[in-house]
Parts: sequence; C-alpha cells; structure tokens
Amino acid sequence: MAYKSTNPYNGITIAAFDEHDNAAVEARLQAAASCFERDWRQRSYAERTVVLKRAAALMRERADELAKLITVEMGKLLAQSKGEVALSAAILDYYADHAQAFLMPEELNSPGTDSMVESCPIGVLLGIEPWNYPYYQIARFAAPNLMAGNVVMVKHASNVPQCALAFEQLLHDAGAPAGAYTNLFISAEQVGRLIDDPRIRGVALTGSEAAGAVVAARAAQNLKKSTLELGGSDAFIVLADADLDDAVKHAVSGRMGNSGQACTASKRFIVVEPLAERFLALFSQALGKFHAGDPLDAGTTLAPLSSERALTMLLEQVDGAVAAGARVVMGGARIDTPGAFMQPTILTDISAANPAYKEEFFGPVALFFRVADEDAAVALANDSPFGLGGSVFTRDIERGKRVARRIDTGMVFINSAAVTSPELPFGGVKHSGYGRELSRMGIQEFVNKKLIRSGNVAAAV
Repeated sequence: MAYKSTNPYNGITIAAFDEHDNAAVEARLQAAASCFERDWRQRSYAERTVVLKRAAALMRERADELAKLITVEMGKLLAQSKGEVALSAAILDYYADHAQAFLMPEELNSPGTDSMVESCPIGVLLGIEPWNYPYYQIARFAAPNLMAGNVVMVKHASNVPQCALAFEQLLHDAGAPAGAYTNLFISAEQVGRLIDDPRIRGVALTGSEAAGAVVAARAAQNLKKSTLELGGSDAFIVLADADLDDAVKHAVSGRMGNSGQACTASKRFIVVEPLAERFLALFSQALGKFHAGDPLDAGTTLAPLSSERALTMLLEQVDGAVAAGARVVMGGARIDTPGAFMQPTILTDISAANPAYKEEFFGPVALFFRVADEDAAVALANDSPFGLGGSVFTRDIERGKRVARRIDTGMVFINSAAVTSPELPFGGVKHSGYGRELSRMGIQEFVNKKLIRSGNVAAAV
C-alpha cells in the first residue's frame, strides 16, 4: 500500500490505500474524457460557477474537519491548517467570480474583417501535487481549469491520501459531474503512461527539480503543454536603511511557517554589514523561543516535519554543510523527543564551494550571509540555480522596487516575506520552473487561444 496517512508527530499510521490498478485508471480516464466532451465543456460559466461556489462554501462549513486532516497527515500547526483551508476556499470563489471576465473574447483590429480570439478549453488535464499544502496546491490548479471548461485528474502526494479524497468528495458534494474532478492513487510508471495518453492534453506539476525534469521531458515528447512549480531558495535581503525589528519579524515568519517546508519560504538571509550582527542576534533569539509539541495543540509553536525521511534528509544536508566549512550558529540537530522534529537552525560562513550554497533546505534551517552593500546583496541573491521568490527590506520603497527589478525571480516582496493570495500570480524562473498559477495569468495556461476571423477578403490567386 503506497498511499499512507502516517502522523509525523507520533509515527502512527492512521489509514492506508491501495494504488489504482491499470483498469481502474483507464475507467477514470474514460469518465473524465466523456465528462469533458459531453458535459463540462458545454456548460456556461454561470453553471460552472454554481459548482465552485458550493465547493467553497462546503470548505468553510467543513473547515475544522479538513484542517485536522492536514495536521494529522503532514504535521502542520492546526492554526496554519485552518488558514490553508480558508485560502483554498478563497481561490475557488475567486475563479468562480472572475473566470468569465478573464476569458472574454478579445476583438482584434483587423481592417475589413470581424476578428477575435476566444479562449477555449482543451480537455483533460493531469495535476501532480505535493504534500506541503494539501488543499491549496490542488485549489490553485483545479479552480481555474474547471472554470475554463477543462476537467482535471489529480495525482496527489502519497502521504496525504485522506486530504486527496476529501477534496474529491468536496467537488462531488458540490455537484460536479463524475469525471470533472478525479483523484488518482497511482505510481510514477502510471503517471508516465497517462502523460503519453492522447486524451491527456496538458500536465501541471508542483514538486522537486528531479520530478519536474522527468515530467517536462515526457510531456515534451508527447508535444503537450506543461507547467512546473519547483523548488526555491529565496533570498531575504536586508539593506542598511531597513526597519530592523520589522525585518526580523518577517524573517521568523518567512523561515518558520509550515516548519520551513515551503518553496517560497525565506531561506537565504543576506544582510548588509551595518545591520548584520544585530540582525543575527535578534533572529537567533526569536528562533530560540519556538517549542515543539503536538501540532493539534494551540500552544505548540514548532510542528514536526512531514515525515521521518524528511527529517533525515535535512539533517544530512546540515551535516554536509558543516563538513564543508559552515558554522552552526544555533540548532543543527533533531529534537530529542518523539516525532520528526528539527531544531530551528542557523548556518553561516557558507562559501560558494559549499554544497549548501546552491541547495534548497526544506525545513527550519536558515542560511545567513553578510555582505558589504546593495550590489553585493543582489549578486549573491542571483547566484542561485533557483528563481522563485525573494524579499527586500528598506525604508525607501522606490529603492526596494529598483532592487526587486534586479533580482532574477518570478516574485519579489518589498518589506514582507512571501505571501500568496488568489489575485497574485505565482511562479518562477530558472530551476524553479515555468508557467504561472493564480491571478488572471493562472487561467490562461491551459486554454486554446483560438482566432476566429470573418470578412470579405479576396481569394489569393
């Protein structure tokens, strides 16, 4: 049984599910393809809106139940799980409210003709989603594409199967027809066969670089559109004129939210010399106040990592960084308590030759760098294979915008750690992937921009 719910706080396996065999996958794909052709694509925006609005309302009605599933499956603090449920419902509402306006036909100025571009659905889409935000990741893939008239099949992470089933049930209970939204418990080999199948018209993946490379290559071999949201090693730049206390507060939330298990978490803290020592002292002091406990307990401030394997991998990264010359300012080890807990950790003295310099640390480990000035900060921020997000702290907003324009990422936040909201586009460049989710941009990725032109035009001889 590859799909298991194992609570990372106590190691207890709560539920397990068999993978779907090939016959079951085929039946689900047939249902999705039939739903697209005979039903979902034929519905008006108003009819699709009813379903997504109802799904959003059900998410809010079931918020406590849905949030608890997140916490017991991947360990997120319960308050943060509730926040994720609320955000996911907001995404469903956002596309229900705005999809028609986003996809309105565009009239073209072509003399003597009636020419326009219409946005048409393309068919069955496959989404491959990660465990760290079990509902949010699905919502930002499913909501825009369902409203555009596509149907979606979702292969979720194997450690959050109950969340996967809960979201599918949500759409079913909201009135979505069979095949509009389909959950899949499948293997990597079955994913590959689905990408090869001509009934699958596009693929979206959020995950690791390695998985992204495999999926992108397979999609390209089949001449199919793909979008990728991969890892990140976001820079958190603190300039000399920054509000230091505010910067530290955002540094803590940016690194420690979801126990640091976020692609857009602040990971590389780049501070100019005049503030470096004070920033490090205040940052260390704040991280030292976190205490581990049951993530269902409102008093807990440090949740476990998602699994024992995730903890082991992070510890190996820290040990490798130290072996290559990094210095541990604080933490650096697992917490001596049951559960997959990692001490909040700060590493510094990280040379460009250290593997840690280019790696993503997926957990509560901060890399601290001190630099001479703004130019050095930008150069260091850009010296990364990743290009997802980043932050700049300065009292001069115009200066912050100038610095933001120099940073090679898909997103930059001024005087804030990374935030997400339905109306803000999400995505990166370089090894962080391509394509955008959320906002007006997110609904444009998997539609056919079809030119329709009419007029009395003389035939070419």
